[in-house]
Amino acid sequence: MERIEHHACFGGWQEIYQHESTTLGCTMNVAVYLPPQAEKGRVPVLYWLSGLTCTEQNVITKSGVQRYASEHGIAIVAPDTSPRGEKVADNHLYDLGQGAGFYVNATQKPWAANYQMYDYVVQELPDLIEAHLPVTQERSISGHSMGGHGAMVIALRNPGRYRSVSAFSPIVAPTQVPWGQKAFESYLGSDRETWKQYGTLELIATAEERLPLLVDQGTRDEFLDKQLKPELLTQACEAAHHPLTLNMRTGYDHSYYFIASFIGEHLAHHAFALSQ
Repeated sequence: MERIEHHACFGGWQEIYQHESTTLGCTMNVAVYLPPQAEKGRVPVLYWLSGLTCTEQNVITKSGVQRYASEHGIAIVAPDTSPRGEKVADNHLYDLGQGAGFYVNATQKPWAANYQMYDYVVQELPDLIEAHLPVTQERSISGHSMGGHGAMVIALRNPGRYRSVSAFSPIVAPTQVPWGQKAFESYLGSDRETWKQYGTLELIATAEERLPLLVDQGTRDEFLDKQLKPELLTQACEAAHHPLTLNMRTGYDHSYYFIASFIGEHLAHHAFALSQ
């Protein structure tokens, strides 16, 4: 891991690392915030997964998460949203290809060669972070939009690996909405049964661990009715008796203005779980 940015921030350090990913077959950037507590010992980690078109930069420059990470003594790790590079498959559409990895392991050409974001987030990235930085193996996970989808799917599929999970404006039903259907058709193929392994609603029904879900959703989100459909998450959790806190935030949209308004509450949620 090569450090390419290093900035003092809220008593800690906001850094960007670059590394060669064997899982993705390309060079990847990852943002890491180390709170001041990391100078005296190892700290737990919150993994943040960003949404469509984003990079590792969005959450660290727009959310103000570092302030709360310093208060609670939590490292923040934010990877890019897809593999990158001239040799990596891409598409001219914003919701497919680079910047739109959807946190799945692609099985279809040309995507399968690089688009293994699920394995990267679950295995390779934590292994690197825990080997090179002053962090513990206590992990939580969160994300926004496509990243909210990724965070919930990864937590649900890996019982015991994460202490807590939360999401802002998540794509809760990717198998049923245009964003998810386009990505899954391209990355996973036409067999919709294979899509279910990356569907939050389907995973809740059979979850081995009932890790409470914390979700914040703005009522003026321009994607609310067509792409996000939080009511389906409520129905799935009620049917499976899965704990869910869904906060519908009046007047808020899909932007980082929304995330910045409530990121402190999410950090407190994760800090409590990580301290138990």
